[in-house]
Amino acid sequence: MSHPEVHGVVILARNGDRTECYQDPITQKADYTQSTPLGEAQAHQLGTYLRNLYLNPSSSSHVRGIHSDLVDLKEVHVRVKVGGEGASVFDSATALLQGLFPPNPANKITLANETTIMAPLNGYQYIPVETVEPSNDRSLESWTDCPAFEKHIRDVQNSAEFKETSKNAQPFFNALRDFVFGREISMENMYNVWDYVNAELVHNKTYAHRLPPTFIEQARGYANMREDAIYSDKAMGGIGNIASRTALSSILKALQRIAFNGDPLQLMVIETTYQPFISFFHQAGVVDSHPELKGIPDFGSALAIELRRAPPPDVRDFLRFKFRNGTHEDFRTIHVFKHHEDIPLTEFIYRLENSVIDSNREWAQACSTSSASNWLSLPQKATTGSKFADASLGVFLALFMMMIMFFAGKAIRRRRSVRLRGPEDRLSAPPSEVVVQLRDEKSRLPL
Repeated sequence: MSHPEVHGVVILARNGDRTECYQDPITQKADYTQSTPLGEAQAHQLGTYLRNLYLNPSSSSHVRGIHSDLVDLKEVHVRVKVGGEGASVFDSATALLQGLFPPNPANKITLANETTIMAPLNGYQYIPVETVEPSNDRSLESWTDCPAFEKHIRDVQNSAEFKETSKNAQPFFNALRDFVFGREISMENMYNVWDYVNAELVHNKTYAHRLPPTFIEQARGYANMREDAIYSDKAMGGIGNIASRTALSSILKALQRIAFNGDPLQLMVIETTYQPFISFFHQAGVVDSHPELKGIPDFGSALAIELRRAPPPDVRDFLRFKFRNGTHEDFRTIHVFKHHEDIPLTEFIYRLENSVIDSNREWAQACSTSSASNWLSLPQKATTGSKFADASLGVFLALFMMMIMFFAGKAIRRRRSVRLRGPEDRLSAPPSEVVVQLRDEKSRLPL
C-alpha cells in the first residue's frame, strides 16, 4: 500500500566517533569520553543528510508543512543521553543540529530603534535540547545500576554457547595479545578490546601500519556476538531488551503527538549510544528478516521512523522504518514484526505497549531494585575533578547530614515533652499520598 505523505519523523541517532571508551563488562558503566573532529563531522553529515531528505521540499520524503529554513521550535524536539559517553553524545547532537538547521542570514530581528541584528556566525540557529540524565530519568540509559540486567549478563556469559564461542576464539586472542598492550583479552571483555583496537586503528598511524589484516574484522565480529547476546532477549518484554523498552517510551509518545493534528510536533531527534539499536531490532523482530543487523551499529548510524498518512477514505496513520548504518550508505527500508510493508501506528503501539517501560518506577520493578534508592543516589560522575576537593566535599556533606539529624532529634524530643491539657487529638485518617503520574496525559490512539 502506498502512503506518500510524510507527516512527521522520529530519528534515533548514534553518536559519532570519540576517544576510547572503557565499559565495565558487568555493570556496563562507561568511562568519560570526548568527541573527535571526525565524530563531529560524522554527526554533521548525518544532519545534512536528514535535512536533504526531510526538509527539502523537492524530496519525496519531505515532511509536510514543516518549516525548513528557520526552525520553528514548536515543531522540533531533541533529547540527548548524557550518561555514559555523555560529552561525545552531546557534541554529536550539537553537530547534527548544525547540519539539520544550518546558519541562515534570515535569522535576524529588527529592534524598536530600527536596527537589524543578525544572530552570530552568519545567522546560527540555536536549538534547545533536553538532556536526559540517568540520575533522574532512566529512559536513555536503563542498563546501568540494574541488578536484573547484571544477572542477565552473567547468565549469557555462563551459557554453553558463549563458552564455546570463547573457546573457539582463543587462537585469535593469542595472536591479538601483542596489539592490546596488557588489556584483558576474553569474550567477556571483547567490547573493550575491539573499541581500543578500533580507536587506535583510526587515530594512530603507527598502530594502523602494524595491525595485521583481518584483525579488526575478527575483533568486531566477536564484539558483535557479545553485545548482541547481552542487549537482546527471546521475550519481547525480557530484561535483555531493556535498552529499547525504555527508549520506546519517548518514541511512542512522540509518534502519538505527531499523529494528533492539534499538536505542532513534527520532528523528534533522540541522540544516544549503540545499545537501544540492538535491543530494538530484536524486540521488534527486525533481525528475523534482517539478520545482518545483529551487532553494534557504526558511529553516525540512524533509525528513522516516518509517520505516513493513508490517502482517503483510509484515515489511518502508518509507520515506515528506515535504517542507515554509519555515514557511507543511504537509508534502506526495514520491516518490523514480519510486516512486508508499512505497519499501522495503532498495531505498532498495540504490539509493544505491554513491554514498554514508561517511568522510573516501572524501570525499578523491571530491574529488581528500589526506585527510592536510585532517586536518592548522586550521579555517577558527580565529582569536582580534584581528589582533594572531592574528599573535602564528602566530609562537608557528612557533617551537614549529622547536623540535620542532631537538630531533628532535639525537635522530636521537645515535641514529645509537650502534653495537651485536654484529650490528645488523633488523625482521622492517614495522610493522603501524592502520586506523581509519569505517563503522558494524552490518551492513546484508538485501535
